[in-house]
Amino acid sequence: MNNSMFGFLRSSTMLAATALIVMQGGLLQSAMRPEVIPVGRALSTLENQLGSWKMFQEGVVDQETRDILKADDLLSRLYVRDRVGANLFVAAFRSQRNGKAPHSPKNCLPGSGWVPLNSGEIQVDGGQGTMLDVNRYVVSNGESRSLVLYWYQSRDRAVASEYRAKFWVMMDSMRLNRTDTALVRVVVPIVDRDEDTATKAAVDFIRSFYPNLRQILPA
Repeated sequence: MNNSMFGFLRSSTMLAATALIVMQGGLLQSAMRPEVIPVGRALSTLENQLGSWKMFQEGVVDQETRDILKADDLLSRLYVRDRVGANLFVAAFRSQRNGKAPHSPKNCLPGSGWVPLNSGEIQVDGGQGTMLDVNRYVVSNGESRSLVLYWYQSRDRAVASEYRAKFWVMMDSMRLNRTDTALVRVVVPIVDRDEDTATKAAVDFIRSFYPNLRQILPA
């Protein structure tokens, strides 16, 4: 076997193809076993008082939206602190083997009239020494602007990228025979185009509810 053949075998393309074959084999084997459906508490058991944030309104998710999302459990609430509002939305999926999966907010927001102005990923303090990788979007609808932070939560793992989230779901499927995950989204209005104040409020809100949410979602 010549050196060029050895070079091909060591190439990133060959390694990626090999990894894909191994993962496909693992997924096929895990699909033949009964899936582990973790037991978690209902999202409605999330505390009404979260630090200095207090629930102001329980949102209603209409049936059409429920049919589109196909989540096993949903939560939509408005919390307030010092006249600052923060909307919390959580869609929990106990299994993704039946074709159900989280819908990315970056695809849903334009359909509801919100236009992204800028986006990126940031790290957020989730409290108790936990750092979260989250997506950060600034969106507008007419004269209104809002800050959107969201991520995918699987067990103790918070992931911003939907591609990395899918990768870890595959790994959990092979190792633990589980595919459960949740989409967590926080929306805070931007007043006078002050993005920094909105970001600080959103981060403080996440720090207040995240430990409680971790106790509700399957570990």
